[in-house]
Amino acid sequence: MKEQGTAARIADVAQRILVEQGAEAVSMRRVGEAVGVTAMAIYRHYPNREALLRAVATTSGRELAAEWARLPRSGTLEERIDVLLDGFLDFALGRPHLYTFLMSDAWARARRFPEDFREGQGPPFTVIVEVVEEGMRTGLLRRDDPLEVALTVTSSMQGLIQQYLSGRVAMDEAGFRALCHRCMRRIIDGLRV
Repeated sequence: MKEQGTAARIADVAQRILVEQGAEAVSMRRVGEAVGVTAMAIYRHYPNREALLRAVATTSGRELAAEWARLPRSGTLEERIDVLLDGFLDFALGRPHLYTFLMSDAWARARRFPEDFREGQGPPFTVIVEVVEEGMRTGLLRRDDPLEVALTVTSSMQGLIQQYLSGRVAMDEAGFRALCHRCMRRIIDGLRV
């Protein structure tokens, strides 16, 4: 039991460093110092840095999915999509280093489309797939492959966010959020029955 506690504490500290400074700042030595153990002690729990970063990614994905699960489920499907989009923007703009690590950095054993996503291994993505499936069941969205429709929607927003975070969208945050909502409405309109 104590071993699991130490592993979780190590991953929590690694996540904190990543959120504050980016993935490149996460080293076994730095995490060990922050946790109060030697860098070598970390290797008892994580065989290498990549395994530690994978644990951070898994935990972060689950936390994001749990945050989304707590969002209101009432209202029209379009209103719920807006709420999910706001949650995603809160995450991306509030924790840009973590967002970049999860969405665009190359790292060992990152989830790959489609096999990892078909198996439900991407908890936040699974939430989007469920909303898309509901839209198809209720007749809001035309029938199609829910996984690919979810990829279309999320990739569009991810692209906009990457442009914004890299300084290529000349808007303040409120203007950018409004742009994202307008773009999302256009996508949903294009997917309607």
